[in-house]
Order: sequence, then C-alpha cells, then structure tokens
Amino acid sequence: MNLQYLDFDYSEDGHGHGSFEAMASVPAARVPALHAEIVQVLAWAHGAFPDLRGPLEEGGEWDYLLHGLREWSVPEIFCYDDVSGHLGSRLESAGEPRHSVTLALSGSAQFCEALRHAFNL
Repeated sequence: MNLQYLDFDYSEDGHGHGSFEAMASVPAARVPALHAEIVQVLAWAHGAFPDLRGPLEEGGEWDYLLHGLREWSVPEIFCYDDVSGHLGSRLESAGEPRHSVTLALSGSAQFCEALRHAFNL
C-alpha cells in the first residue's frame, strides 16, 4: 500500500523501539482522502497487532498519537511610504482553512518492520 499524504520520518531509541512520524496539511477538499489514509494505517495496525496497543514502557507492542489543527491564513499587504519613511499594512480576507494532522506511531522492532513492509516505507 502506498501513501499519498502521510510521509513518515523514522527514528529509533536505544531500546530498539521505533517511531514513525508524519504530518500532512491539506485544503478542505482533500480532508476526506487524508482521513481515509489515516484510517487505513490505523486499521492495519489494529488488525496486524490486535489487542497489543499500549504504551511501550508498559509492555505494549505499539501505540499512536493523533493530533489535528485547522488554520486560517490572512494575507497582510505592506506598503512603504518613501516620503514619510513609514510602513503600513492592511489585512485582506481570510483564505480557505488548511487542515493539518500529525500522526506518530511507535512500536517494537517487529511492529516497525511490519509497518515498513505494509506501506513501502
């Protein structure tokens, strides 16, 4: 399975546990596709390692964190008056919101290898 929105970075700790972290930021029209991709990854993890989710330090095989943020950008137009030497600005209308999601998966070496293989990471 190939992912279009989630581009994971990998790191490993001294205990052999790995972490995959991805962030995606999309306009509203792409939110359903991004959500579907997140569901695909989490459904795989729950299916491939059922009943093993939990904090690694408490004996879990894998765990995840999922956070979202919706942001609106407001363009600011600057004008410099060369006679007075002052800088002025005005705000334009807010643009379309961006939906940003961060997904972090951590797990044992076995979980990380299986995730790499399942999603061509």
